[in-house]
Parts: sequence; C-alpha cells; structure tokens
Amino acid sequence: MKQIAALIALLFVAMSYGQNVDIFVNKANSFFSTHIKNGRVDYKAIKNNPTTLNELISLAKEVRVSKNNPTSYQAFWINAYNISVIKGIVENYPVKQPLAIKGFFDKTTYELGGVKTTLNDLENNLLRKVFPQEARFHFVLVCAGLGCPPIINEAYTPTKLETQLQRQTTIALNNPNFIKLKGNKVQLSQIFEWYKGDFTQQGSEIEYINTFRKEAIPTNAKVSYYPYDWTLNEVK
Repeated sequence: MKQIAALIALLFVAMSYGQNVDIFVNKANSFFSTHIKNGRVDYKAIKNNPTTLNELISLAKEVRVSKNNPTSYQAFWINAYNISVIKGIVENYPVKQPLAIKGFFDKTTYELGGVKTTLNDLENNLLRKVFPQEARFHFVLVCAGLGCPPIINEAYTPTKLETQLQRQTTIALNNPNFIKLKGNKVQLSQIFEWYKGDFTQQGSEIEYINTFRKEAIPTNAKVSYYPYDWTLNEVK
C-alpha cells in the first residue's frame, strides 16, 4: 500500500509540474504575441503595464522541469531566459543597450524553476552544459541586442520545439545581414567567435552553417567576425 501511495504521489507531482509548464507556456505565448513586433520588443508598453510580465515571472518561479523530459525542460528555460531579459530591460527602461545595465547578464538574479540564477548561468549551466551538442540554442536565446537573432512573437513549446529550433536557426543562417558573404570571404556574428566550440564539434564553423544554408558557403572561405550590435531591440 505504501508503494502504491508513493506512486500516486509521484504521478500527482508529475501532473502538477506538467500543468505548471503548460500554464506558463500558454501565458508566455500570449505575452510574446502581444508585445513582439517584427523581432523587436515593445518595452515601453510593457513598462506602462507590467502586470502580465510580473505574472509570468511569478509563474516561472513555481515551474519545475526535469532533464529527463528534454523538450519541456528546454522550452521552459528558453522562454524563461527571454522573459527574464525583457524583465531586466523593463526595470531599467529607458536604456540604450543591455550592457549599459551593470551586471545585467552576470549579477542580476532571477528565481526561476526552483533555482536562483543569472542570465549567464541559465544559458551556460542550465542549457548549454546539460545539452552540450545543441548549438541551436544560440538562435533562440535573445539578449536584447540587435546583434542577436530576432525574438519571435510566440513561446517555445514542448510539442513544437524541434520545429522551432530548426526554423529559427535556418532563418538566421540564411539571413545575409547575419551571415555576410562576399566572394570568398564570409563575416560571421561574434556569436560564432564566442562559442566556437559549440559549432565545431563535428567540423568547421562553415560546415555547421552549411547544414542549414540554401546556398552553401565555400568551405575554403576566409572567415572573420563582424562587431556585435548591442543596440536595444526595441520597437521604434
């Protein structure tokens, strides 16, 4: 009887966690669809009415996800990162760029998923360290700068995550403003310089990029990196 009771308790907890993730993702989806326009965030509108944002942060605090359920885990933490970035900007808005906020990435903490974390810890320890082969994270985690691939107006969901990761990576790596190809020279975002190891696990940076390209970059192309644009990705 004790074993049955324990099993029922575990099932109840699992269902509760799943429901919390679903509630959070649904609310996040509504929030993003309302406040994201063409890859930019309407920080001013959120600042004027932060109720939904604050509700999302409160919800995220109560959510629990397991690495044993990778799609729920990853979807939650990707959304939590993007929402926390917006929260950090809104609390300091108006501001010209995230780097103008002291400790924005490595000092400011958020209580999410039962842990206290910074944006850097979330990206590097809760996502990249747990799933070291998943370089596509770099195309969905949005740092509030225009140099990042654009934020989308929907939440990442467990059921659509693979499609969303593949879509956003493909869009970024085919964007001539993100991958700048001229003759036998290619300029890459500094994301590829900062996280080179993520993109060279099975070959070169160009080989990784070409797996998503409609028009392949010559494998002998000379690679350089253009400066990152930290200008705030706000709706104008």
